[in-house]
Amino acid sequence: MKIQIRPYKTDDTQAILDIINHNILHSTALYDYKIRNYEQQKTILEEKINKNFPVIVAEYNGLVTGFGMYSEFRFREAYKFTVEHSVYVNEDFHGQGIGKLLLQELISLAKNQKLHTMIAVIDSENQASVEFHENFGFKTVGIIKESGYKFDRWLDSVFMQLIL
Repeated sequence: MKIQIRPYKTDDTQAILDIINHNILHSTALYDYKIRNYEQQKTILEEKINKNFPVIVAEYNGLVTGFGMYSEFRFREAYKFTVEHSVYVNEDFHGQGIGKLLLQELISLAKNQKLHTMIAVIDSENQASVEFHENFGFKTVGIIKESGYKFDRWLDSVFMQLIL
């Protein structure tokens, strides 16, 4: 399977929206409750790009199979060298190395932008994501207990960090 990693184009918005909304409805990967509409998602992606943050997609045979991005970790000036990233893969393409390709590219882009550290915030129930990040050298630096509430239960947030 030949996956191409490339920058986001507006034409990718619907495929990204489908991936996001699936995760909102069926997982704790996002702590959102309500699905997004096309304009909301397009605005989110454009805001990141307008702030000089990347949005990238994985494409296979013309189909967007996943995407990744990063942006501010916090909004104070002293955090300007720290970013929080997200990687999502279409459920039909899990386990095929797409997330790995996306995260590798995000790390490379962050280094090229002279950033210092990347943060991942992961639901503690998602051990596959924790292990995925550990494979890239991310270390768990904290757990915030019961920081989210979704699907009628409290969720813990795992903070992982990679010094670039």
